[in-house]
Amino acid sequence: MRVLIIDTALGLCTAGVFEVEGDRVSALGLLSESMVRGHSERLAGMARDAVVEAGGGFQALDRIGVTVGPGSFTGLRVGLAFAQGLGAALGRPVVGLSSLDALAASVAPAPAPVTIALIDARRGQVYGRVWRNGQASQAPEAWTLERAQAIVADVDGLANDTASSGGKGLVLVGSGAPLIVQAAPRAMIHALDGPDPVALARLTAAAHPASHPPRPLYLRAPDATPPTRLPGQARVPRP
Repeated sequence: MRVLIIDTALGLCTAGVFEVEGDRVSALGLLSESMVRGHSERLAGMARDAVVEAGGGFQALDRIGVTVGPGSFTGLRVGLAFAQGLGAALGRPVVGLSSLDALAASVAPAPAPVTIALIDARRGQVYGRVWRNGQASQAPEAWTLERAQAIVADVDGLANDTASSGGKGLVLVGSGAPLIVQAAPRAMIHALDGPDPVALARLTAAAHPASHPPRPLYLRAPDATPPTRLPGQARVPRP
């Protein structure tokens, strides 16, 4: 299966074409840049260049995968709009990929007893999800830093259980991991700015379009607030 992956949810802007055959994933064309804004200007050109590098054109694609969050509101909208528009034009299915799931998949293939994906959500929060032996044990949530530290501390004891066999008891992955590391000094830390493109390609090939729609995953309200008055409307004097 030839897939195009689009990731604009976190600290990277990524477009890549991969061939996925069972467990083997081959990168055919890949561009990725650190970016927190400016996705709308760069994404289409990056996708075009990745497809050109891969050869065969856009018609050779079988499926498109796009990260749906949690993450940047603006970045998510850009990636989703581009992926859905391209999918409609090509008549190809588009699948939505959780940023947290993709981060956890980025530290595979051998799952740790506990993996926690953490994204820095600012304002004293992180987005998080917990996996036990490779299986998600809860829905993604927005946690305060205190709540995240308590969750991490509760499972940190597993590191001692696996230390004698050389295993990794607890893995923290994502931009929020350094914020929580003091709660789990034995944990292995992967402070990634975004998911591994290979992990995104695997998830894209494995996801069923019906159960992974390309809809944004928001875990809290946007920081922006609606205007209090319409354009041209007079200000209401304060008492």
